[in-house]
Amino acid sequence: MASEKSKILVVGATGYLGRHVVVASARLGHPTFALVRDMAPSDAAKAALLKSFQDAGVTLVKGDLYDQASLVGAVRLADVVISTVGAQQIADQTRLIDAIKEAGNVKRFIPSEFGLDADRSDAVEPARSTFIITKAAIRRAAERAGVPYTLVWTGYFFGYGLPGIGQVLARSPPADKAVVLGGGDTRASFADEGDIGTYTVLAAGDPRAANTTLYVRPPANTLSHNELLALWEGKTGGAFERVYIPEDAVLKQIQEAPTPLDSILL
Repeated sequence: MASEKSKILVVGATGYLGRHVVVASARLGHPTFALVRDMAPSDAAKAALLKSFQDAGVTLVKGDLYDQASLVGAVRLADVVISTVGAQQIADQTRLIDAIKEAGNVKRFIPSEFGLDADRSDAVEPARSTFIITKAAIRRAAERAGVPYTLVWTGYFFGYGLPGIGQVLARSPPADKAVVLGGGDTRASFADEGDIGTYTVLAAGDPRAANTTLYVRPPANTLSHNELLALWEGKTGGAFERVYIPEDAVLKQIQEAPTPLDSILL
């Protein structure tokens, strides 16, 4: 990996994944800037998070994805821009790309992709239109911008996939009955959010990662749902009753759900 320290701007710094990228950037010795809308938030948790950033040597920069002047000003501070904005702002990253083009100083851009590879995804509607096509469009925009970019794909985040042992939208393990979608033998990769932050920052400064894709898929963390349940059973000494939902029923649930479930599952 390259040893030269880059000035890194994180957009979406206080979000779910952004805070891990900020921490990794500072820990790895990069001059780190965090774009924030409110420098003194009334929310105690967010205020504490910003203070922890500052304690780690991070510079807070007031700005907003929807305020182009502030965005261009923030981008001009950095060599590398890493976006970790949430799903509802994926399409609006075109504003960030425009700011990068106007500033003219950025050497690497990492858009907020993560999760699954939009160019290889088999996600169905409505998530395909809501997330996948949008992510792919941002990738094309990054390519057209003429600024070296890196795409980071990670599979499941630990915090989403593991607390419910693969149960959709669950935040805790099942007590005695586990719902398995399909046959449960399709394997998926799981990645720790802190590791995602670290590898994203490392890739940002590595010339080998320019204009290419980094897959964060530890082999030991690649498991099927059945294997994941079996691991939990081994840890707890218990056994789940498995309820298997056929594929056609899963697709029907996805299409009827208010939240696009396949964006979570994949």
